[in-house]
Amino acid sequence: MENFICVQCGTQFAESVQPPRSCPVCEDERQFVRHDGQAWTTLEQLAADHHNRLEEEAPHLLGIGTEPEFAIGQRALLLQSPAGNLLWDCISLLHDKSIAAVSERGGIRAIAISHPHFYSSIVAWAECFDAQIFLQSADHEWVMRKSPRIQFWEGSTLSLWDGLTLINGGGHFEGGTVLHWPAASRGRGSKGALLTGDIITVVQDRRYVSFMRSYPNLIPLGPPAIRRIVERIEPFSFDQIYGGWWQANVLADAKTAVARSAERYLGAIAEM
Repeated sequence: MENFICVQCGTQFAESVQPPRSCPVCEDERQFVRHDGQAWTTLEQLAADHHNRLEEEAPHLLGIGTEPEFAIGQRALLLQSPAGNLLWDCISLLHDKSIAAVSERGGIRAIAISHPHFYSSIVAWAECFDAQIFLQSADHEWVMRKSPRIQFWEGSTLSLWDGLTLINGGGHFEGGTVLHWPAASRGRGSKGALLTGDIITVVQDRRYVSFMRSYPNLIPLGPPAIRRIVERIEPFSFDQIYGGWWQANVLADAKTAVARSAERYLGAIAEM
């Protein structure tokens, strides 16, 4: 029995003798099936020719990403906090070097995920570190490997520890979530940070962010979805955003960047 992993999206499935017939995550309009057809791997096979890169993205924020790039190519973030570390988003590959590096930094108290494209091997990571998993209940149908470690939360926010707050903004997925980290610091006067995956995605012009229903298939979000995201984050102070990929960060005046980006986006689609 194996927990097969989808090569395209990186999602790990429940144990089975044979690979699943299909990947619902990839068959959804927000993702896509590989042009060569559905393909599967396992943790053991993945570890044979891939490794995880670990790099500090900010003080107390360790990036963990797989090389060569696998699946969607995101990197997870280990947020180190006094009352326990939180793994924000996840990746498919878990191996000895990553386990040792995370353990040296205090392990993982819990895992929280922005949206289903980054569920990857959450259960394997949680079991390794005896961690809890927080997933927004609106996205429960996209969980391909069930576990009693998963806690589905409801509502617009969930308070964790040390001031950490999960915020359901929706958008890309109905349960789309960002994380507010008030203790983030890059010097005097820092106002905190949002960890966003691609619910609020950092674009190449780092003065801006953007929002989409589907990134690979270029399906935009409508005005109500954009306004809900902006409204949900409004009560929180932050001047940094850490997105879903290496260096996809806005390191100053990030709340203003979100506001002007939403205004620009709404103006652009209004002209269509």
